[in-house]
Amino acid sequence: MRKASQLLIGIIIALSLFIFCVVLLVKTLIFNNEAQPKPVESKKVGYTEKEFIQKIAPTAQKIADRYGLYASVMIAQATLESNSGNSELASAPNYNLFGIKGTYKGESVLLPTQEDDGKGNLRTIDAAFRKYNSYEESMKDYATLLKNGTSWNKKFYKKTFKSSASTYQEATEALTGSYATDTKYNKKLNAMIQQYNLQKYDESKN
Repeated sequence: MRKASQLLIGIIIALSLFIFCVVLLVKTLIFNNEAQPKPVESKKVGYTEKEFIQKIAPTAQKIADRYGLYASVMIAQATLESNSGNSELASAPNYNLFGIKGTYKGESVLLPTQEDDGKGNLRTIDAAFRKYNSYEESMKDYATLLKNGTSWNKKFYKKTFKSSASTYQEATEALTGSYATDTKYNKKLNAMIQQYNLQKYDESKN
């Protein structure tokens, strides 16, 4: 009888120790899990087409209205030329949305670009592109460029203005072969304008 009691006590002690160890293990696992650092959410890099358009549209509408241009065309061009603001040239600290070469207020950035050698062969060279302090500066300079034309023809871009083009389609047609050598340039711009209903920005705010 005495042996049975001792055995029972031994079993109870062993069981108690087992339960204590299990509880201790569970608490340790819970603590370690809570102590683990939470994963840091990665910051989103770059714009989607829609995000970029929403960002520049109000400023483009204001500038285009002031100069008598189609805001829809300006927005589509900026999006297409800058890869939705994600190209190196369009990104900070350059903010060049339209690929305009040269200097702006004495500022420029040297970047590689492909040029046609006149025989249909492309070669990579370093060229100076205008550098701006903001997207707004870039859009204003673009509008000024269209207004002033080229050194050899002041009316080179005349047909891109509302005074000469009755529709945005006529304006994009005028840019094809003049601003860009891409024979499908107007079709690409028109498709983007239609996709995002950019013609709504052509209405004057005044």
